[in-house]
Amino acid sequence: MSGLIDLDTVAGARSTHKFARLSASKARVVLDLIRDGDLEQAREELQFCDRGAAAVISKVLESAVSNAENNENLSADELYVAECWADEGPTLKRWRPRARGRATRINKRTCHITVVVAQLSEDELELRAARLAASGRRSADQDRAARVAASKDTEEETEAVEEDADTDDSSVETEAVSEETESSAPETEAVSEEIESSDSEPENDEETETDTAELESTEDTEPTDEDEKEA
Repeated sequence: MSGLIDLDTVAGARSTHKFARLSASKARVVLDLIRDGDLEQAREELQFCDRGAAAVISKVLESAVSNAENNENLSADELYVAECWADEGPTLKRWRPRARGRATRINKRTCHITVVVAQLSEDELELRAARLAASGRRSADQDRAARVAASKDTEEETEAVEEDADTDDSSVETEAVSEETESSAPETEAVSEEIESSDSEPENDEETETDTAELESTEDTEPTDEDEKEA
């Protein structure tokens, strides 16, 4: 089955899963559930579907959405499942032994799953915005923007708290340094006094030596009583 939507004229993207290990008839049952449906509705259908093909088709759908967002710069809120189909792939032939030396064939089917997502028209987007506004809900993009703004606010708050903590730490360090300098001031004064006293001690020793020398010279020059009597 070929695509009916020309992606050159319509904003959208596609994704294809080649050689999926399931039959095309089983995949078509699930694809019929999401065709022409909203993206959120298609995701819910695939999430709660009991068939095994739902897991494979869900991956193909998410791949198509990511292609539309990254390659075509489209918003996921504006997308819907425009087309989806499954083509038959090559069949793997295996054999199973049976009774009386016989063998039966096992056909392992494969298929190629294609999902196309496109952008909604302007009228449908306006209707969706009106429904969201009436219900009081927000779109996925608005929720994402709100989360980003909240995370930025929390980052700014944490940075402000860290800056306050740094300023408090710096003030505490300056106070500690000033206290240390104040406490070391008396020690420096005592050391300076000791140095001055040690410098004055040699001067006192020199003065005492000069005094003793003068006394000895006066004792030698003064006449004693015995010398006067002899004279």
